[in-house]
Amino acid sequence: MQIMDRKAKSIDEYLSKVEPQHRAELERIRALVKQLVPSVEETMSYGMPTLTYKKRSLVYFTASKNHMSFFPSSWAIEELKAKLQGYKTTKHAIQFTLENPLPNALIKELVLNHVRDIDADRQ
Repeated sequence: MQIMDRKAKSIDEYLSKVEPQHRAELERIRALVKQLVPSVEETMSYGMPTLTYKKRSLVYFTASKNHMSFFPSSWAIEELKAKLQGYKTTKHAIQFTLENPLPNALIKELVLNHVRDIDADRQ
C-alpha cells in the first residue's frame, strides 16, 4: 500500500490507493456487508473505511503491507473465537491474507452478531 500524504475522504478514495488484489478482497467484504445490512452507510473513521449501522460503527476494514484487517466488534470476536482460530486476532481486529481470506459465512456471522448487539443497544 502506498504511503498516503493525506487521509482518504471516502472508501472509494481509500481503496483506489490499495494494491489491486487487496482492493478486490476488501471490495468483496464491502459488498457482502452491504448485502447483509442494506441500510449501512459508508464513511471514514480513524482513517479506515467504515460501514455504520444506526449511526454506530458496524465494521471497519483495512489493508496493510502483509495482511488485511476486519474489525467487526470485540464482542463478535470474543463470541466467535473458536471459529477464528486460523487467524491472528486482537481485541478489535481479525487479520487475514489473500492466501487465508475470511469466508463469506464467517463474515456474515460476525456482522449479524454485531447488528444484534447494536439492535440491543449494547454499549
